[in-house]
Amino acid sequence: MKHFKQSPCLFWLALVMPMVALMSGCGKERTKKVTIDSLRYARGFSVVDSASAKWVEVTQPYPGAAAGPRYVLVPHGQTVPAHDADVQVIFVPVSSMVCTSTTHIPLLDYLASSDKLIGFPTTDYISSTKMRTLVDAGKVKDLGTDKGMNLEALVTLHPDVVMGYTLTADLGQLKKIKSMGIPVVINAEYLEKHPLGRAEWIKFMALFVGKEKMADSVFRQIEKEYVTTQAKVAQVSTRPTVMSGVVYGDAWFMPGGNNYAARLLKDAGCDYLWKETSSNGFLEISFESVFDRARDADFWIGAADFHSLQELAGADRRYGLFKPFREKKIFTYNARRGAKGGNEFLELGYLRPDLILKDLVKIVHPDVMPGYTLFFYEQLP
Repeated sequence: MKHFKQSPCLFWLALVMPMVALMSGCGKERTKKVTIDSLRYARGFSVVDSASAKWVEVTQPYPGAAAGPRYVLVPHGQTVPAHDADVQVIFVPVSSMVCTSTTHIPLLDYLASSDKLIGFPTTDYISSTKMRTLVDAGKVKDLGTDKGMNLEALVTLHPDVVMGYTLTADLGQLKKIKSMGIPVVINAEYLEKHPLGRAEWIKFMALFVGKEKMADSVFRQIEKEYVTTQAKVAQVSTRPTVMSGVVYGDAWFMPGGNNYAARLLKDAGCDYLWKETSSNGFLEISFESVFDRARDADFWIGAADFHSLQELAGADRRYGLFKPFREKKIFTYNARRGAKGGNEFLELGYLRPDLILKDLVKIVHPDVMPGYTLFFYEQLP
């Protein structure tokens, strides 16, 4: 299960989508552009309408992939169009689903489709109030840990589809699930570089639950809030310097300059000290190099899962040498926890980058956001 509470730095790991030609094997069906709004930021999937179905491709299912899985979504009662053998047929809208990442949960919630979830690995990670009600009522079965998912229990649920993710070409357990006759859909939202690109994957979920118009509406509002907040800091003359990350093992891990997190910091009017690096993943830097550049940073944003300055210093006393530590300007994303301890930032953050952006602006440019209260972030006491 892709849940980042166990490894906080992974949350940072990690534009219009060009319309692809109709997939081969769909005969002479006439095609048209997608019925959902044109994808403005997401690059990881495409949709093409034909007369009787939707043809969906996940163009980058994992880092470095040359191509991805294809699906034909056929309304119940309609004839399945001709298709290639490797195209997965899925009848829509689905009535039941098993998800494997907490980031999928808000997609269902915001599409008024929470009740479609019937199974999830380690349900304690789920923070959503709506979903927790269903879990507590026994309507969502706990399927065990991700790599050790109870496949026998999964089969007894008879889900219409399993929505999974993969970090490599080896699909592992997802391949086993598919061999059991259960359709598997790859959600690769985590690879999107633009924060709104990740949020736009609500349109991907909508294709399977039959809520395209609702997804358009939800996304437009998120986009509006993000763009409006970004505009508020566009003319601000000061750009406070920001450091991020913490030490893991022998190296300091932090987002690269083309990383999703770096984009959020830029849009919030920050001067991220490693913005010039070309990596869209993680940088691994020596403590000495980080200290040399960031000792006098104005803010330290994204200090993993620590809850206090004392706890942070207990992990490595050298953290106390940085100016943000001395001036108590360290912020982390632990403000909201679910009933079982799940981190809401790591569940809802992909869909609501507008809230993350507002938090960051409030932290570094408080005068721009008068009256706003931090949602995900909190200052380490």
